[in-house]
Amino acid sequence: MVLEHALLPVVPGREPEFEEAFDSARTIIAGMPGFRGLTLSRCVERPGTYLLLVEWESLEDHTVGFRGSPGYQRWRELLHHFYDPFPVVEHFTQVTSA
Repeated sequence: MVLEHALLPVVPGREPEFEEAFDSARTIIAGMPGFRGLTLSRCVERPGTYLLLVEWESLEDHTVGFRGSPGYQRWRELLHHFYDPFPVVEHFTQVTSA
């Protein structure tokens, strides 16, 4: 399992619009091969910052499968104009848990 991590800096004042658009966009990603689940959280100290965590079966399910799909183009149309600056996306594998 691979965990995708992205801090999403949403343009101030556009948070409600972003959340509405994300609600539509999440159905796109949820239908992708290798998708296992996601959470979207809003920062308490910086309300314009969101934390997106997506679980994938493999790195390639995200980087090749999802990003190379027609669904990703729709995802981009729905969400990418909300970000300033554009988020950094990183991938993690679990080392330990409690």
